[in-house]
Amino acid sequence: MEFGIKDIIDILIAATLLYGIYKTMKESGTLNIFIGVLAFIVLWVVVYKILDMKLIGTIMDKFINIGLIIIVILFQDQIKRFLVELGSNKRWNLFRKIFARSKDNGDSKNWIIPVVYACMSMSKSKTGALIVIQQAVSLENYERTGDIINAKINTRLIENIFFKNSPLHDGALIISDGMLSAAGCIMPVSHDTSLPRYLGLRHRAALGIVQATDAIAIVVSEETGNISLAYKGQLYTKLNSTDLEQRLAKITI
Repeated sequence: MEFGIKDIIDILIAATLLYGIYKTMKESGTLNIFIGVLAFIVLWVVVYKILDMKLIGTIMDKFINIGLIIIVILFQDQIKRFLVELGSNKRWNLFRKIFARSKDNGDSKNWIIPVVYACMSMSKSKTGALIVIQQAVSLENYERTGDIINAKINTRLIENIFFKNSPLHDGALIISDGMLSAAGCIMPVSHDTSLPRYLGLRHRAALGIVQATDAIAIVVSEETGNISLAYKGQLYTKLNSTDLEQRLAKITI
């Protein structure tokens, strides 16, 4: 049996795919489930294909057939996110420019400065806030949980939304396509046990939405006034205005 270029390419593609899945699962907080599924598949291969144990192998084979459907249901958000990230990767920019009109980066990121100013102002007054910025994955389902605004991004408007007596201050503000699309929105809460206990519900909601989608979330702590940013399953705390502006400019589409 010869080992050629085709086999090397095959191994590299499989390794890249597995690494991409591993990275997505790790960021979404479902890595343990993924490892459990992978361990079951390895055990099935050993029992059924290598040791040729017919009875237990047949039983596990049935579980594998049903398990594919269960895996799709369990990991539908992660699968969607993985495919979106694969399709929106920078290496495909050339093809995207050919088949779709590309946006001007300067114009599409004009919202960053007003958002940073609002966060700094709310930080000084210790006004709690959660701002979620849509990327490639649509946040329409989350927008429906709040009140639709569809307003131009304005520093004072953001501050008014999160003013303590405002009826919308407890939920999240969603920014999409350079607009304030909805406020008072409900976000999924992360159950990541590694998150420090002193971080509250807003931080867990920020981590929850970035684990479920490719969105970016900004949190202003009501207790300390500290500004945090969540992205790709990671939480970056105690950011100043320069850090926040530079990170937003770098990671937003």
